[in-house]
Amino acid sequence: MDAPEQIQQTPYAMIGEENLRRLVDCFYDIMDKNPDAADIRAMHKADLSPVRGALFEFLSGWLGGPALYSERTGTICLSEPHAAFEIGEAARDQWMLCMRQAMIDAELPEGVIEMIDQPLFMLADFVRNS
Repeated sequence: MDAPEQIQQTPYAMIGEENLRRLVDCFYDIMDKNPDAADIRAMHKADLSPVRGALFEFLSGWLGGPALYSERTGTICLSEPHAAFEIGEAARDQWMLCMRQAMIDAELPEGVIEMIDQPLFMLADFVRNS
């Protein structure tokens, strides 16, 4: 008898909606308080609620869950919302600093962190415009 096929789960299925919300909240809490993220914090309005929602929606679809962001906006274009800001390597690295700490603080499973860390870096690098 053949071995059963291994069922592949998406990162979203492995994390779940509640933990994804916790990840996004941890990310913005870190960005809001960590002086090492001051440059990217300055790119945001005082009220982080709208971007919390947008990042949750984006990551939901990006991680293989419901495509909430594209359903709401009709696109998944990342360069347009970031075009108004000068985003270089330093900003990318600040974003990753916050995201890496958020993954730990949100207590994502180590296997998930390993699975999505490099793709998140590539995503952060993609929005660089300087």
